[in-house]
Order: sequence, then structure tokens, then C-alpha cells
Amino acid sequence: MTDDLLKTYRFDPLSGMPPRQLVIFLHGFGADGRDLIGLAPEFAPSLPEALFLSPDAPFPCDMAPSGRQWFSLEDWSPDSLLRGVQNAAPLLTGYIAQQIEKHGVVTAKTALVGFSQGTMTALYAGPRYPEKLAGVLGYSGALIWEEGVDPETLHKIPVYLAHGEADMVVPVPAYAHAVENLTQAGFSVTGHTTPGLPHGIDGAGIVAGRTFLQRVLST
Repeated sequence: MTDDLLKTYRFDPLSGMPPRQLVIFLHGFGADGRDLIGLAPEFAPSLPEALFLSPDAPFPCDMAPSGRQWFSLEDWSPDSLLRGVQNAAPLLTGYIAQQIEKHGVVTAKTALVGFSQGTMTALYAGPRYPEKLAGVLGYSGALIWEEGVDPETLHKIPVYLAHGEADMVVPVPAYAHAVENLTQAGFSVTGHTTPGLPHGIDGAGIVAGRTFLQRVLST
């Protein structure tokens, strides 16, 4: 998962200076990196020193040939989803490490922002990254972990989750499941659900996400 193999869309720091913070967007199933880079102008005024990157997921989508996927969703069984995030995690880990080194940003100033399948991947790979990241902002996703995972093996990074209560793709009980299990594992978890919102990101989610990123990247 490298720049010469996958397209990465970027939004440069508003400061005009080399980046001191890094925000990596992880798009959803069947989309590509262009899908979330549009959030960068919404976040950038509060994070003028941040570089925003939005890579294409590593695999062609097996259900939408023009899109990309972090893993297949032909099978939604728990075992299949777990294998999916387990296989995607090393690829994302390698990409994060590459971008941190390339742009000279420290790990503690690097955050992940996911949507749907991108959130699933971020919530799995983020706490398992070799060094502690700044945090994970997840929209409309789910927590896909092994049963009995040892919390002591994970970095307890801050997490903010946002979910639409009318989401028919990843129903809102996934939000409650993620909050409960992350909290029990010792994570600092905040978030909200939005009545009437389907599978997507609304203005309230953008505002809350911007506030979260500003907090975790400025500390």
C-alpha cells in the first residue's frame, strides 16, 4: 500500500508550511480516496498545520468495479468481517508508517478518520499501531475485534464515534456496541447519534469531528 501503487488524494496545510499534524481518511466500501478528501476543507481552518491524506483502499471492490475496498463484504458473517480487518490492518499500518516518515510528522500527531468500512478498519488497526496515534474519528462504522482481546496489548487512543439513527447499512446498534466495548477496554470514547440520519455524515458530525481532531492533535 504505497504511493506508487495506490492513488492518494491530499489537502495541504493552510499554514503553507511543512505539516506538523497528519490526518488520514479511510473511505467506505465501494468508494475511493476522493470520497472523504472533501472533508479536509471543513476541518482545515481549525487545523492549519495539518496535512490531510485520503488514499484509495488497497483492493478493487468486488461489488462495485469502479470503487475500492479495504476487504470484501460479500460475506457479512462475524468471522468474515474479522478476517477482513485483520488482513487490512497490516496494509494500513504500513501506509501510516510510510506517510509519517515521508512527511516528518510524529505518530502522536497523526489521526485516523474513517467512514463505514474505513471506520471498522481504523478501529482495528489504530489501537494496534506500534506507537500511540492521536486518535480515531469514526463515522457510521462498527467495532470488529477478536473475542477476549487483551486490552493491555492495545494503545488506548481517544475515539469519537458518530452514527445516524436511520442507518440501514450499518444499523445504529453497532454504535452502542462499539462505545460499550471500547469503554470497557479502557478507551476514552465520546460520540453522538443523529435522529433521522441515514448512512452518511451530516453537518453536526463535521462540527463534532472537527472539535475532536483539534483537541487530540493539539495536546
